[in-house]
Amino acid sequence: MITRRKFLHHSSLATTALLMNPRAAFAQAPEVEAATLNTSSLAKFVDPLPIPPTAQPSEYGGSSANLSAKVPYYRMAMRAFEMKVHRDLKPTRMWGFGAGFPGPTFDVRSGQEIMVEWVNELPEKHFLPIDHNLGGAGKDQPEVRTVVHLHGGKVAPDSDGFPEDWIAAGKSVVHHYPNKQDAAMLWYHDHAMGINRLNIYAGLFGVYLIRDRGEDSLNLAAGKFEVPLVISDRLFTPEGQLFYPVSDKPNAPWVPELFGDGILVNGKLSPYLEVAARKYRFRVLNGSNARFYHLSFENGASFYQIGTDQGLLPSPVSLKALMIAPGERLDLIADFSEHRGEKMILKSDAFAIMQFRVSADKANETSSLPAALRSVPKILESQAVKTRLLSLDEYQNRVAEPVLMLLNGTYWHQPVTEKPVLNTTEIWTLVNPTDDSHPIHLHLVRFQILDRRRFDMASYMSKRGLRFTGDPVAPDASEAGWKDTVRAQPGMVTRIIVHFEGYAGRYVWHCHILEHEDNEMMRPYEVIAAT
Repeated sequence: MITRRKFLHHSSLATTALLMNPRAAFAQAPEVEAATLNTSSLAKFVDPLPIPPTAQPSEYGGSSANLSAKVPYYRMAMRAFEMKVHRDLKPTRMWGFGAGFPGPTFDVRSGQEIMVEWVNELPEKHFLPIDHNLGGAGKDQPEVRTVVHLHGGKVAPDSDGFPEDWIAAGKSVVHHYPNKQDAAMLWYHDHAMGINRLNIYAGLFGVYLIRDRGEDSLNLAAGKFEVPLVISDRLFTPEGQLFYPVSDKPNAPWVPELFGDGILVNGKLSPYLEVAARKYRFRVLNGSNARFYHLSFENGASFYQIGTDQGLLPSPVSLKALMIAPGERLDLIADFSEHRGEKMILKSDAFAIMQFRVSADKANETSSLPAALRSVPKILESQAVKTRLLSLDEYQNRVAEPVLMLLNGTYWHQPVTEKPVLNTTEIWTLVNPTDDSHPIHLHLVRFQILDRRRFDMASYMSKRGLRFTGDPVAPDASEAGWKDTVRAQPGMVTRIIVHFEGYAGRYVWHCHILEHEDNEMMRPYEVIAAT
């Protein structure tokens, strides 16, 4: 079945500090129409959930002066390939790590350093629409460029995946990952300047798990009872190929967001998973370009959240629904013991994401769900040596031109303005005068959410004066752990407290809606060595 669909987006009043021409709403791509496959017409729950393979080191070696001994060495190639995302569709052309989507899962121990050679074996021509007007994506650059960022990793700047440190097809680069951090679910993905949204949409990302002794001691569900759920949305042509919408401007195809009606889990449309009637641990990643998910079981069953971006929470949180933004991760425990013989659907709003087929047989439960998981000491506001006021801005200077998105009214190429000192603590106050929720990610560091508070948007946009209209709201229990990506809610000031530890050097912070990130909603920051 083919439907004709219009891709429209209504966003915020544009902040006017630079361009002084506010508009109440703007279109993502005015009246853009495309023939796409209506994925709701496909049979649901006909494909088993695939489990990505575990990455294996190819050798043990290392010539870096930073390495005290030989370490596991992985060679991870990025390649073009075809895969079936649904039983009834032809194979889809994609790009991935190790010729798979998602890529292989790294499963490493805290403190065990590794080296990864990222190899660009992709074609020289891109198969998705490049907008050469975007910063770093000019026609003088190779069409296909990649650089890998370990999202959530505490790594030196030369291994962080700085957006301009890309490699072209036929090249490779070696990154060093010390893994000197707590157990957590990280993920690796492309971060090339100006085409990141296209490369990730093509399939260039995967899961990276760090484990430690503290997590081991909890006896959580493990082995085949621990399952990654990598969720991402896509649009498809009637021939089953990836479709990426463009604007109505031939020379400026960028669109502000992409929302697909096909929800993939581990690369399959609406798959099913056969489960025993016992506890399972699900490591959930939102790998979508722009879509937020509101996860719940269709039958109203409860589940437990035990962790977030940067590892375990202090204690389990019982929930019936939970939101996850692009770039965020969730660590969940679902207990199927009271649902023997049932078919349970995990959904997000109107989307049926996947089905769990619970065995009718009684299972032997061997895992635990402790009342206490780990200590998460609060960072005191008194420890902060600096507070920064940073705005999340959207501009439009003429009706015919696409929206511009900036952080603190500043372009990528302008001088660095955020220069925290190594081993100091700062409060970053994120002011969001738009109607969009922006998931803000800081490289290198983990942080804690202090609070969110409503403010007078009109006053701020006209006078840049910050007048609060509500009391501070503490983060939910589901956010009461270590984070690296925070949802800066519309019309609110979101405060995070960050301890800058690890390494000196240049990193970036950005919105993790990938279309925003590729259009200037990303800024470098520099960690300065203490004198």
